Amino acid sequence: MKSRRTILATACAAVLLGVASGAHSETYPSRPIHVVVPFPPGGLNDNVTRIIQPYLQQKLGQTIVVENKPGASGMIGTEQVVRAPADGYTLLVVASSHTVAPATNAHMKFDTEHDLAAVSLLMRDPLLFVAGEKVPAKTLKDFVALAKKDPGKLTYATPGTDSQSHFVTELFDEHAGIKMLEVPYRGGAPAVLSLISGQTDFGVMSTQLSAPQIKAGKLRPLASGGKERLAQFPDVPTLAEAGYPNLEALQWVGLLAPAKTPKDIVAKLNATLRDVLAMPEVKAKFEAQGITPASSTPDEFQALIVHEIKQWKEVAKTAGIKQH
Repeated sequence: MKSRRTILATACAAVLLGVASGAHSETYPSRPIHVVVPFPPGGLNDNVTRIIQPYLQQKLGQTIVVENKPGASGMIGTEQVVRAPADGYTLLVVASSHTVAPATNAHMKFDTEHDLAAVSLLMRDPLLFVAGEKVPAKTLKDFVALAKKDPGKLTYATPGTDSQSHFVTELFDEHAGIKMLEVPYRGGAPAVLSLISGQTDFGVMSTQLSAPQIKAGKLRPLASGGKERLAQFPDVPTLAEAGYPNLEALQWVGLLAPAKTPKDIVAKLNATLRDVLAMPEVKAKFEAQGITPASSTPDEFQALIVHEIKQWKEVAKTAGIKQH
Protein backbone atom coordinates (compact mmCIF):
# COMPACT_ATOMS: atom_id res chain seq x y z
CA MET A 1 0.00 0.00 0.00
CA LYS A 2 1.35 3.39 -1.02
CA SER A 3 2.41 5.73 1.77
CA ARG A 4 0.66 9.03 2.21
CA ARG A 5 3.91 10.80 1.31
CA THR A 6 4.21 8.89 -2.00
CA ILE A 7 0.60 9.70 -2.97
CA LEU A 8 1.15 13.35 -2.10
CA ALA A 9 4.36 13.49 -4.16
CA THR A 10 2.63 11.90 -7.14
CA ALA A 11 -0.25 14.37 -6.93
CA CYS A 12 2.16 17.32 -6.74
CA ALA A 13 4.09 16.07 -9.76
CA ALA A 14 0.87 15.79 -11.76
CA VAL A 15 -0.10 19.34 -10.85
CA LEU A 16 3.34 20.65 -11.74
CA LEU A 17 3.22 18.89 -15.10
CA GLY A 18 -0.13 20.48 -15.79
CA VAL A 19 1.19 23.91 -14.85
CA ALA A 20 4.26 23.42 -17.06
CA SER A 21 2.11 22.41 -20.01
CA GLY A 22 -0.21 25.39 -19.58
CA ALA A 23 2.77 27.71 -19.22
CA HIS A 24 3.66 27.19 -22.88
CA SER A 25 0.47 28.79 -24.17
CA GLU A 26 0.42 31.46 -21.44
CA THR A 27 3.87 32.79 -22.36
CA TYR A 28 3.73 32.03 -26.11
CA PRO A 29 4.58 33.98 -28.13
CA SER A 30 7.13 36.17 -26.39
CA ARG A 31 9.23 37.02 -29.47
CA PRO A 32 8.85 37.23 -33.29
CA ILE A 33 7.56 34.19 -35.17
CA HIS A 34 9.20 33.21 -38.46
CA VAL A 35 6.91 31.74 -41.12
CA VAL A 36 8.81 30.01 -43.93
CA VAL A 37 7.28 29.94 -47.41
CA PRO A 38 9.32 27.37 -49.39
CA PHE A 39 8.62 29.04 -52.75
CA PRO A 40 9.35 32.45 -54.35
CA PRO A 41 7.18 35.52 -53.65
CA GLY A 42 3.96 35.84 -55.63
CA GLY A 43 2.83 32.22 -55.54
CA LEU A 44 -0.26 30.83 -53.83
CA ASN A 45 1.55 29.94 -50.55
CA ASP A 46 3.08 33.40 -50.39
CA ASN A 47 -0.16 35.26 -51.21
CA VAL A 48 -2.13 33.37 -48.54
CA THR A 49 0.60 33.96 -45.94
CA ARG A 50 0.79 37.68 -46.61
CA ILE A 51 -2.99 38.08 -46.40
CA ILE A 52 -3.14 36.60 -42.90
CA GLN A 53 0.20 38.00 -41.66
CA PRO A 54 -0.99 41.38 -40.25
CA TYR A 55 -4.09 39.87 -38.62
CA LEU A 56 -2.16 37.00 -37.05
CA GLN A 57 0.43 39.53 -35.86
CA GLN A 58 -2.26 41.67 -34.27
CA LYS A 59 -3.97 38.79 -32.44
CA LEU A 60 -0.75 37.16 -31.20
CA GLY A 61 0.88 40.45 -30.23
CA GLN A 62 4.19 39.62 -31.91
CA THR A 63 5.86 40.31 -35.24
CA ILE A 64 5.29 37.68 -37.92
CA VAL A 65 8.32 37.50 -40.21
CA VAL A 66 7.61 35.89 -43.60
CA GLU A 67 10.70 34.25 -45.12
CA ASN A 68 10.70 32.99 -48.72
CA LYS A 69 13.10 30.04 -48.95
CA PRO A 70 12.65 28.63 -52.47
CA GLY A 71 14.58 25.77 -54.01
CA ALA A 72 14.37 22.06 -54.80
CA SER A 73 10.57 22.19 -55.29
CA GLY A 74 10.03 23.39 -51.75
CA MET A 75 12.43 20.94 -50.12
CA ILE A 76 14.97 23.53 -48.91
CA GLY A 77 12.51 25.66 -46.96
CA THR A 78 10.67 22.63 -45.63
CA GLU A 79 13.86 21.01 -44.37
CA GLN A 80 14.79 24.25 -42.61
CA VAL A 81 11.58 24.07 -40.56
CA VAL A 82 11.94 20.34 -39.89
CA ARG A 83 15.37 21.04 -38.36
CA ALA A 84 14.22 24.12 -36.39
CA PRO A 85 13.52 24.03 -32.62
CA ALA A 86 9.99 22.74 -31.91
CA ASP A 87 8.99 25.83 -29.95
CA GLY A 88 6.39 27.48 -32.19
CA TYR A 89 8.72 30.21 -33.42
CA THR A 90 9.46 28.65 -36.82
CA LEU A 91 6.45 27.62 -38.92
CA LEU A 92 5.90 26.45 -42.49
CA VAL A 93 3.24 27.23 -45.09
CA VAL A 94 2.76 24.46 -47.66
CA ALA A 95 0.38 23.72 -50.52
CA SER A 96 -1.04 20.49 -51.95
CA SER A 97 2.24 19.65 -53.67
CA HIS A 98 3.63 18.92 -50.18
CA THR A 99 1.92 15.51 -50.20
CA VAL A 100 3.01 14.69 -53.77
CA ALA A 101 6.73 15.01 -52.98
CA PRO A 102 7.13 11.67 -51.12
CA ALA A 103 5.85 9.83 -54.21
CA THR A 104 8.37 11.44 -56.54
CA ASN A 105 11.45 12.33 -54.52
CA ALA A 106 13.77 9.46 -53.64
CA HIS A 107 16.25 11.65 -51.77
CA MET A 108 14.15 13.50 -49.21
CA LYS A 109 16.05 14.27 -46.00
CA PHE A 110 12.93 14.22 -43.84
CA ASP A 111 9.69 12.30 -43.37
CA THR A 112 6.78 14.41 -44.64
CA GLU A 113 4.23 12.59 -42.51
CA HIS A 114 6.09 12.36 -39.20
CA ASP A 115 8.61 15.22 -39.07
CA LEU A 116 6.03 18.02 -39.19
CA ALA A 117 2.96 18.75 -37.06
CA ALA A 118 -0.26 19.93 -38.70
CA VAL A 119 -1.62 23.22 -37.32
CA SER A 120 -4.49 24.16 -39.65
CA LEU A 121 -5.63 24.47 -43.21
CA LEU A 122 -5.63 28.07 -44.46
CA MET A 123 -7.50 27.70 -47.74
CA ARG A 124 -9.10 24.97 -49.82
CA ASP A 125 -10.69 25.10 -53.27
CA PRO A 126 -11.74 22.52 -55.85
CA LEU A 127 -9.62 22.17 -58.95
CA LEU A 128 -11.37 22.54 -62.30
CA PHE A 129 -11.28 19.96 -65.08
CA VAL A 130 -11.15 22.02 -68.27
CA ALA A 131 -10.82 21.53 -72.02
CA GLY A 132 -9.76 23.86 -74.80
CA GLU A 133 -12.55 25.36 -76.88
CA LYS A 134 -11.30 23.46 -79.93
CA VAL A 135 -11.99 20.10 -78.26
CA PRO A 136 -15.35 18.68 -79.50
CA ALA A 137 -16.60 17.72 -76.03
CA LYS A 138 -19.21 19.64 -74.07
CA THR A 139 -19.23 17.43 -70.96
CA LEU A 140 -16.79 15.22 -69.06
CA LYS A 141 -18.70 12.17 -70.34
CA ASP A 142 -18.20 13.41 -73.92
CA PHE A 143 -14.50 13.94 -73.27
CA VAL A 144 -14.00 10.44 -71.86
CA ALA A 145 -15.80 8.96 -74.87
CA LEU A 146 -13.48 10.95 -77.15
CA ALA A 147 -10.42 9.71 -75.26
CA LYS A 148 -11.59 6.10 -75.49
CA LYS A 149 -12.17 6.46 -79.22
CA ASP A 150 -8.53 7.47 -79.80
CA PRO A 151 -6.43 6.03 -76.92
CA GLY A 152 -3.24 7.97 -76.23
CA LYS A 153 -4.07 10.72 -78.72
CA LEU A 154 -5.47 13.39 -76.39
CA THR A 155 -2.99 15.48 -74.40
CA TYR A 156 -3.16 17.19 -71.03
CA ALA A 157 -1.21 20.22 -69.88
CA THR A 158 0.41 20.42 -66.44
CA PRO A 159 2.43 23.13 -64.63
CA GLY A 160 5.21 20.54 -64.49
CA THR A 161 5.81 16.81 -64.22
CA ASP A 162 5.28 15.59 -60.63
CA SER A 163 2.89 18.48 -59.93
CA GLN A 164 -0.45 17.93 -58.22
CA SER A 165 -2.14 18.54 -61.59
CA HIS A 166 -0.10 15.70 -63.10
CA PHE A 167 -1.06 13.27 -60.33
CA VAL A 168 -4.75 14.25 -60.27
CA THR A 169 -4.97 13.70 -64.02
CA GLU A 170 -3.30 10.30 -63.75
CA LEU A 171 -5.79 9.40 -61.02
CA PHE A 172 -8.65 10.55 -63.27
CA ASP A 173 -7.27 8.46 -66.15
CA GLU A 174 -7.35 5.44 -63.86
CA HIS A 175 -10.94 6.06 -62.75
CA ALA A 176 -12.15 6.82 -66.29
CA GLY A 177 -10.29 3.96 -67.97
CA ILE A 178 -8.49 6.24 -70.41
CA LYS A 179 -4.91 7.26 -71.13
CA MET A 180 -3.83 10.77 -72.06
CA LEU A 181 -0.36 12.08 -72.86
CA GLU A 182 1.15 14.58 -70.42
CA VAL A 183 2.65 17.80 -71.78
CA PRO A 184 4.47 19.51 -68.90
CA TYR A 185 5.15 23.26 -68.81
CA ARG A 186 7.13 25.51 -66.51
CA GLY A 187 4.24 26.83 -64.43
CA GLY A 188 0.50 27.17 -64.60
CA ALA A 189 0.27 30.22 -66.89
CA PRO A 190 2.00 28.60 -69.92
CA ALA A 191 -0.05 25.42 -69.33
CA VAL A 192 -3.27 27.43 -69.56
CA LEU A 193 -2.02 29.22 -72.68
CA SER A 194 -1.37 25.85 -74.34
CA LEU A 195 -5.00 24.90 -73.76
CA ILE A 196 -6.26 28.19 -75.14
CA SER A 197 -4.11 27.89 -78.26
CA GLY A 198 -5.13 24.28 -78.86
CA GLN A 199 -1.65 22.84 -78.33
CA THR A 200 -3.12 20.63 -75.59
CA ASP A 201 -6.63 19.30 -75.01
CA PHE A 202 -7.25 18.96 -71.29
CA GLY A 203 -6.05 20.22 -67.92
CA VAL A 204 -6.73 20.11 -64.19
CA MET A 205 -6.28 23.71 -63.15
CA SER A 206 -6.75 25.98 -60.15
CA THR A 207 -9.72 28.33 -60.14
CA GLN A 208 -7.35 31.33 -60.00
CA LEU A 209 -5.75 30.34 -63.30
CA SER A 210 -8.73 28.98 -65.17
CA ALA A 211 -11.68 31.13 -64.03
CA PRO A 212 -10.76 34.27 -66.02
CA GLN A 213 -10.27 32.19 -69.19
CA ILE A 214 -13.56 30.32 -68.63
CA LYS A 215 -15.41 33.62 -68.22
CA ALA A 216 -13.74 34.91 -71.39
CA GLY A 217 -14.97 31.83 -73.29
CA LYS A 218 -11.46 30.54 -73.97
CA LEU A 219 -11.69 27.41 -71.81
CA ARG A 220 -14.58 25.01 -71.29
CA PRO A 221 -15.18 23.72 -67.73
CA LEU A 222 -16.14 20.04 -67.64
CA ALA A 223 -16.24 19.38 -63.89
CA SER A 224 -15.36 20.80 -60.49
CA GLY A 225 -13.28 18.74 -58.06
CA GLY A 226 -15.17 19.49 -54.84
CA LYS A 227 -18.19 17.93 -53.18
CA GLU A 228 -20.29 21.02 -53.92
CA ARG A 229 -20.59 23.16 -57.04
CA LEU A 230 -18.54 26.35 -57.18
CA ALA A 231 -20.54 29.51 -56.49
CA GLN A 232 -18.91 31.30 -59.43
CA PHE A 233 -19.68 28.39 -61.78
CA PRO A 234 -23.03 27.00 -60.58
CA ASP A 235 -23.71 25.25 -63.91
CA VAL A 236 -20.52 23.18 -63.76
CA PRO A 237 -21.17 19.71 -62.27
CA THR A 238 -19.02 18.19 -59.55
CA LEU A 239 -16.99 15.07 -60.32
CA ALA A 240 -19.58 13.02 -58.42
CA GLU A 241 -22.37 14.46 -60.56
CA ALA A 242 -20.30 13.76 -63.67
CA GLY A 243 -20.08 10.07 -62.77
CA TYR A 244 -17.02 9.87 -60.47
CA PRO A 245 -18.33 9.77 -56.86
CA ASN A 246 -15.05 8.39 -55.48
CA LEU A 247 -12.88 11.10 -56.97
CA GLU A 248 -12.11 14.47 -55.42
CA ALA A 249 -9.59 17.08 -56.58
CA LEU A 250 -8.76 19.89 -54.16
CA GLN A 251 -6.07 22.52 -53.92
CA TRP A 252 -5.15 23.61 -50.41
CA VAL A 253 -2.67 25.61 -48.36
CA GLY A 254 -1.92 24.92 -44.70
CA LEU A 255 0.32 25.75 -41.76
CA LEU A 256 2.76 23.24 -40.21
CA ALA A 257 5.21 23.27 -37.32
CA PRO A 258 8.16 21.03 -36.37
CA ALA A 259 6.92 17.63 -35.17
CA LYS A 260 7.46 17.95 -31.42
CA THR A 261 5.96 21.41 -31.01
CA PRO A 262 3.97 21.40 -27.72
CA LYS A 263 0.29 20.65 -28.28
CA ASP A 264 -0.87 23.71 -26.34
CA ILE A 265 1.14 25.96 -28.68
CA VAL A 266 -0.34 24.20 -31.71
CA ALA A 267 -3.80 24.63 -30.15
CA LYS A 268 -3.22 28.35 -29.56
CA LEU A 269 -2.05 28.88 -33.15
CA ASN A 270 -5.02 26.88 -34.44
CA ALA A 271 -7.55 28.89 -32.42
CA THR A 272 -5.97 32.18 -33.52
CA LEU A 273 -6.00 31.14 -37.18
CA ARG A 274 -9.66 30.14 -36.93
CA ASP A 275 -10.46 33.64 -35.63
CA VAL A 276 -8.41 35.30 -38.37
CA LEU A 277 -9.86 33.23 -41.21
CA ALA A 278 -13.41 34.00 -40.02
CA MET A 279 -12.86 37.77 -40.21
CA PRO A 280 -14.96 39.41 -43.00
CA GLU A 281 -12.04 41.55 -44.21
CA VAL A 282 -9.80 38.47 -44.47
CA LYS A 283 -12.48 36.56 -46.38
CA ALA A 284 -12.82 39.51 -48.77
CA LYS A 285 -9.07 39.56 -49.42
CA PHE A 286 -9.04 35.83 -50.12
CA GLU A 287 -11.99 36.14 -52.49
CA ALA A 288 -10.24 38.99 -54.33
CA GLN A 289 -7.47 36.46 -55.07
CA GLY A 290 -10.04 33.93 -56.30
CA ILE A 291 -9.51 31.59 -53.33
CA THR A 292 -11.55 30.47 -50.30
CA PRO A 293 -10.33 30.55 -46.68
CA ALA A 294 -10.72 27.25 -44.84
CA SER A 295 -9.65 26.28 -41.34
CA SER A 296 -9.49 22.84 -39.73
CA THR A 297 -8.45 21.15 -36.51
CA PRO A 298 -4.84 19.90 -36.37
CA ASP A 299 -6.13 16.30 -36.47
CA GLU A 300 -8.29 16.95 -39.53
CA PHE A 301 -5.38 18.53 -41.39
CA GLN A 302 -3.02 15.71 -40.40
CA ALA A 303 -5.55 13.12 -41.60
CA LEU A 304 -5.74 14.89 -44.98
CA ILE A 305 -1.93 14.86 -45.29
CA VAL A 306 -1.67 11.16 -44.42
CA HIS A 307 -4.48 10.25 -46.84
CA GLU A 308 -2.94 12.19 -49.74
CA ILE A 309 0.59 10.87 -49.21
CA LYS A 310 -0.77 7.32 -49.44
CA GLN A 311 -2.99 8.16 -52.42
CA TRP A 312 -0.24 9.78 -54.50
CA LYS A 313 2.19 6.93 -53.79
CA GLU A 314 -0.43 4.51 -55.12
CA VAL A 315 -0.99 6.70 -58.19
CA ALA A 316 2.76 6.79 -58.88
CA LYS A 317 2.93 3.01 -58.66
CA THR A 318 -0.08 2.44 -60.93
CA ALA A 319 0.97 5.05 -63.49
CA GLY A 320 4.62 3.98 -63.49
CA ILE A 321 5.87 7.38 -62.29
CA LYS A 322 9.45 6.86 -61.14
CA GLN A 323 11.08 8.47 -58.14
CA HIS A 324 14.11 10.63 -58.89
